[in-house]
Order: sequence, then C-alpha cells, then structure tokens
Amino acid sequence: MTAAPVTYEARDGVGWITLNRPEVLNALSTELAAALADHVEYAAGDPGVMQVIVRGAGRAFCSGMDRTELASGSIGEAFYRHWSRALDCLEDMPKITVAVLHGYSIGGGLQLALACDLRLATDDAVLGLGATRHGLVPDGAVLRLARVIGVGRAKELALLNDHVSPAEARAIGLVNWVCAQGDLERTLASVVAKARSAAPTATAHTKRLLHESFHRDPRAILEEVLQAQAECGASWEMDEANRAWREKRETRFYPPPDRRPRDG
Repeated sequence: MTAAPVTYEARDGVGWITLNRPEVLNALSTELAAALADHVEYAAGDPGVMQVIVRGAGRAFCSGMDRTELASGSIGEAFYRHWSRALDCLEDMPKITVAVLHGYSIGGGLQLALACDLRLATDDAVLGLGATRHGLVPDGAVLRLARVIGVGRAKELALLNDHVSPAEARAIGLVNWVCAQGDLERTLASVVAKARSAAPTATAHTKRLLHESFHRDPRAILEEVLQAQAECGASWEMDEANRAWREKRETRFYPPPDRRPRDG
C-alpha cells in the first residue's frame, strides 16, 4: 500500500504535520498539496491542538516542485488551488505555526515555511526559491517574502534564485532560529514551550492584528483592538494569569480547564 504523502498526529497539544515523500525529498505533487491542505484545515479546527509543527520526513524538509510531474503536465490549476488553501490556512489559523527546515528546503519548501509564523532551521539546511528558473512564479513567496525580509532582499532571492546559508537566513530574518542537527529536538521543544506560555486567545488576536497591520491604517482598527482586549480580559486565560501572579508561579495555559483531570 502506498504511504500517505502527508501525515498528521496530535499529541500533548501539538499538531504534527509531516511531508511524507522522503524518496523524492518530499517534492510537491498535486496529491501532496491536497493532503497537506486537508491536514492543515483539520489542525486549525482541532480543539486539542494549541500549536502546529510542519516538518519533512527523511533527509529534507521539501525540495520544491516535483519536476517529473511538472514536466509531464500533471501540475495544473488543481495543484495551485490546494497549495494556496494549505498556505492560507497556515497563515490564518489562530494558532502558532512553526516550520522545521532541514536539508533541502527550497522552492515550494521555502514558500511553505513562509506561510508559517516561525521558522527553525538546522545548520545543514539549503534555502532558496528557484521558481523563475523553471518558468514559474514563486506564488507562495511573492505574496509573503517581502514582508519577512524586505523588498530588496526578496527581489534578490526571487529573481536571481540564489541559495542562502542558514546563518545568512538568520541574519536577514528569513528564519528565526538556527541549530545544530543534533540539537533540533531540544530546540524545537524550547520553541513549543515558549509558544505554550502565551495565552491562546491573546495569541489568536495578536496574530490576526499583526496581519491586518499590513493592509490597514492601525488607527482605523482601534475599535477592533479594544474589542480584542475586552475578549482577552474576559477569558479564562486572564483569570489564570491573575491567579499565577498572586500565587507567584508560572501560568498554565495548557491544558485548558475543560481538558484538565478533575480532582477526586
């Protein structure tokens, strides 16, 4: 039986989405894009999941478009619609999303990572685009890359198709952290722990308002900000934060109250 091109597992409040075509370095196909979009949407709606991690099985995160499928004409509108659905949902979901980049993380692999909130790269990662070299637009990157690293650097990567080292990617803000391969799981656990220490309601509003800041005058959304603050103030997370402050302890936002074991 053929293995699923993307897998999903939820454990300890984290949704793990794994690209699962290691024999082709997780190259993108229409089947993979459709499965990815379905799993991302499921993770977004999974009430037991607070953070979502996207990573790749085998020796690479993602080597970009499957050139065999592209050359055979198998990549068309269906691929791009599924692909956009996956990336948009990663960007819009009210949860922190993290891409874990190792080995080849190029083309569509980097585009996928840019749709996530945060990016962790190992020191063996190879980062770059390359779409225009193959006659394509880096669709998932042109809509996001300049916001992350500035338009000048974005043009350099998207038009000249240079690869950048993990260290350079960290320096220009393309990735948030770089770690040795042997330190990956420990570093990722630290990122998840930091994300878990943030209140889910406040996280969702903060993420949404940060995105809105690129499209609207911040002064024009004052009422939305005030409404968001009111929802945060009335949330169980605010009660927990206040109790933690009074009791001089760390806040515990996970698991939420309705998922905690009852005493007795």
